[in-house]
Amino acid sequence: MDTQQQQQQQSAIQGAKVLMVGAGGIGCELLKTLALSGFHDIHIIDMDTIEVSNLNRQFLFRRSHVGQSKAKVARDAVLRFRPHINIRSYHANVKNPEFDVDFFKQFDVVLNGLDNLDARRHVNRLCLAADVPLVESGTTGFLGQVTVHVKGKTECYECQTKPTPKTYPVCTITSTPTKFVHCIVWAKELLFAKLFGDKNQDNDLNVRANKAASSSNETEDVFERAEDEDIEQYGRKIYDHVFGYNIEAALANEETWKNRRRPRPVYSKEVLPESLTQKNGSTQNCSSATDGDDRTVSAMPLLGLKNPQELWGLTQNSLVFIEALKLFFAKRKKEIGHLTFDKDDQLAVEFVTAAANIRAESFGIPLHSLFEAKGIAGNIVHAVATTNAIVAGLIVIEAIKVLKKDADKYRMTYCLEHPSRKMLLMPVEPFEPNPSCYVCSKTPLVLEINTQKSKLRDLVDTIVKAKLGMNLPLIMHGASLLYEVGDDLDDIMVANYNSNLEKSLSELPSPVINGSTLTVEDLQQELSCKINVKHREDFDEEKEPEGMVLSGWTQSPATNGESASTSNNESAVDVTESSSGPEIASKKRRLSETQLENQKSGTENVESEDDDDDLMEIANPMTVSKKKQRVA
Repeated sequence: MDTQQQQQQQSAIQGAKVLMVGAGGIGCELLKTLALSGFHDIHIIDMDTIEVSNLNRQFLFRRSHVGQSKAKVARDAVLRFRPHINIRSYHANVKNPEFDVDFFKQFDVVLNGLDNLDARRHVNRLCLAADVPLVESGTTGFLGQVTVHVKGKTECYECQTKPTPKTYPVCTITSTPTKFVHCIVWAKELLFAKLFGDKNQDNDLNVRANKAASSSNETEDVFERAEDEDIEQYGRKIYDHVFGYNIEAALANEETWKNRRRPRPVYSKEVLPESLTQKNGSTQNCSSATDGDDRTVSAMPLLGLKNPQELWGLTQNSLVFIEALKLFFAKRKKEIGHLTFDKDDQLAVEFVTAAANIRAESFGIPLHSLFEAKGIAGNIVHAVATTNAIVAGLIVIEAIKVLKKDADKYRMTYCLEHPSRKMLLMPVEPFEPNPSCYVCSKTPLVLEINTQKSKLRDLVDTIVKAKLGMNLPLIMHGASLLYEVGDDLDDIMVANYNSNLEKSLSELPSPVINGSTLTVEDLQQELSCKINVKHREDFDEEKEPEGMVLSGWTQSPATNGESASTSNNESAVDVTESSSGPEIASKKRRLSETQLENQKSGTENVESEDDDDDLMEIANPMTVSKKKQRVA
């Protein structure tokens, strides 16, 4: 590069107005790199606050910053060594109304460092509507990826399929677990949810007491705790029911166990002393171990357990199970009925670990430490700071190309864990827009649904919001407005739309039947798409539990024919950034297989969470480059 080109590049950098979305693992590295590369006008949006777990890699933060805004602290940290540049921080959700298309139009390029699919799709749509280039990024452990999305020139973020979590049939989770992840899902999604979550929510646990033990004509729900019932006795009752009676009930079906290892029922009297209070002391007298934030309350100090990487035996797991349950009722009783599992909730992690290990012991599955179980239950792949730094550098390189409008030099770059062709960084030319993409190419979707039974609410919740990711949807059938949300609606309009929600599609003021075409819009995202409706009477309850099927939507189905009921958290990597097309979908494999075969071919496609760094789909670049049409 000659002097004149260097001056032109520096001028483009200094004159650029850049929007960063995300100030976490990638974001910290990216903000530092932008500032040191000469960028003078940077805006940052991040809704999160700093947690202790962030400090091992998000180097702009210190312990004194815990609880403060990531965006603000990152801004202040960088201004200390680059005080002459302009950095503006927004402690807010990028989906807030103020961040609309007009807001995005003021920027020359948008750089994403997000950690969830919903927000990334939202930013993609706003960038398309504002005609602003987007540089996407992601890391999972040692893997990383950077992609460039320019309207009309390259594919948008949603042009290709996004993977769903691998899922398991409910019967596997509840009756025939064979892997530790099955036990984790059972403990987290069924047992924890039943004990501490919404008790009115449907649950696949057997909640009825042993008829032989019940003196009443009607069997009782053992999960209901009487007001005067001792907490420890209640805990033992739950223990005996889920690990003892339920296992015995399952063993009664001889056909199930003909070709399977028979589980062993476990009862509390076999592994626990008669009184835990005498052995371990009273829960109420252990305030020193439980003072502070409710999410830091722990049963481990009460039992003398200090190392989270230590493997607990059956007795220790049983003690943790009972003590954790007692602490929930003693210290966090007000939360019971409203709790959901959170990987940062120490007591919840201890309870789920103990329950999963007891169930694993019963079914002859190897036990796991709390550290390992937390990684599975929270879908955590531990972040690598070096990967974040490499990816941040690649983002800035692509951003500079965008500012210089060097379209022929745009690259999708993969950061690999193992060398491929003696390279750890694999650049691939970007792909053309997918003509079948409903976001950037306006291709109609097809919805199979029972128009006589399904309500408009089902369509809004399952399709429009959950699958299409629309936040402020508007639904029209011809010239009839069926549904709309917004702060500017009067009471009569709100009442009419709410009334429509409870009507079946065929009963709406403008009936939606076979052959109808719906127009669905999101005014904030300035996105509009068509949905062609196809009436269908029956659906397979196991394979199609939602009672409707959307075709043309950019998310791939669950693999191996397993029904979507619970997440598979066994693997360490999440992959949501798509680079592989449908033509190679059949070659997608788990990372462990890819590693063993030296990444010969295929795509990693497993769901997880990488703390708060971005998550993505890692595609094999050599396979992709041969299959996909490149940008001219």
